[in-house]
Amino acid sequence: MANKALRTIAIGIKSLSGNVSLQAASLEDDLTFIGLYGLMDPPRKEVKTAIRECREAGIKTVMITGDHVNTAKAIAKNLNLLPDGGLVLEGYQLNRMSTEELSNVIEDTYVFARVTPEHKLKIVKAFQEKGHIVAMTGDGVNDAPAIKASDIGISMGVSGTDVTKEASSLILMDDNFATIKSAIEEGRNIYENIRKFIRYLLASNVGEILVMLFAMLLALPLPLIPVQILWVNLVTDGLPAMALGLDKAEEDVMRRSPRNPREGIFARGLGYKIISRGILIGAVTLIGFILTYQNDPDNLIFAQTTAFTTLVMAQLIHVFDCRSEHSVFSRNPFGNLYLVFAVISSLLLLLIVIYWPPLQPVFHTVALTLRDWLLIIGLSAIPTVLFGFSKK
Repeated sequence: MANKALRTIAIGIKSLSGNVSLQAASLEDDLTFIGLYGLMDPPRKEVKTAIRECREAGIKTVMITGDHVNTAKAIAKNLNLLPDGGLVLEGYQLNRMSTEELSNVIEDTYVFARVTPEHKLKIVKAFQEKGHIVAMTGDGVNDAPAIKASDIGISMGVSGTDVTKEASSLILMDDNFATIKSAIEEGRNIYENIRKFIRYLLASNVGEILVMLFAMLLALPLPLIPVQILWVNLVTDGLPAMALGLDKAEEDVMRRSPRNPREGIFARGLGYKIISRGILIGAVTLIGFILTYQNDPDNLIFAQTTAFTTLVMAQLIHVFDCRSEHSVFSRNPFGNLYLVFAVISSLLLLLIVIYWPPLQPVFHTVALTLRDWLLIIGLSAIPTVLFGFSKK
């Protein structure tokens, strides 16, 4: 019965008479055996899938239980938690092992049976000595020391005791293991959205700086005036950047290995993406300015309008590239409607600044023709499309 994941309890009866309390010492003597009960607290249906997805994400799931070793092994196999060749340790074995000896086999062990609170603490420390980030779950008072010692203590919100909740850093309000997987996915997405936010803003600012720098080095008039730069920073950068913070997770976010906790924010090529995209955004903006300025040197405002519009459009196109670690073509551009609305809003405000006569003197802009827009859009698409095709 234990091999079928059942907790096995023997049942016996005995006739009592007189004062039961006086017979307490001998209550378990001379019982008549009736039979065995097999009890099961079945895992939730979603747990098996959650364990598989955690494994794909580079997260090892370990069972620590007070149940009999056969029961624990049967449950672990039903959940596909115990692979072929995976070790199973019992409490009496842990008593004989030092922390160092346990550390030598801890990475190959998936099930711990018949354990005590002291064993749980020992297991957590052994994983930590091997350099792992440990998340420990529990609900009883006896689990509190191990939860406190772990990197991420997780307690049960429904069945958990107050002591355990106080010791934990995360409380599961539904007592569901699958919620841990969802929390990991959400945490990864939040971190990636922070990287997207930084990538977009810094690449845009690098482009703006290089436009002004190279224009001065080439002894050209300023391609952008201060009010235009202020407009770009407040409107063009602000709205799409905030929308990036609401982006959904990429499809493969739970198939990536956990990042190193000492990893810098610019790791995994982020610094290169910022510099390379920033250089191209600045280059196409300067090219647009030079082409229009050389054609009509007496109309500086027209050249500045072209540079201003090219910079804004290049950034609005580039923001869709920031949604993916791979390529702009790997994600549906309409997957984030907040971003779509932010880009449309920024574009409409740009058109107002260019074509509404009362604002033209303020922002030093003039109306653009269809031919001008074809040049601007062609130049603006180069940074994103070039790197997008190179990735493909």
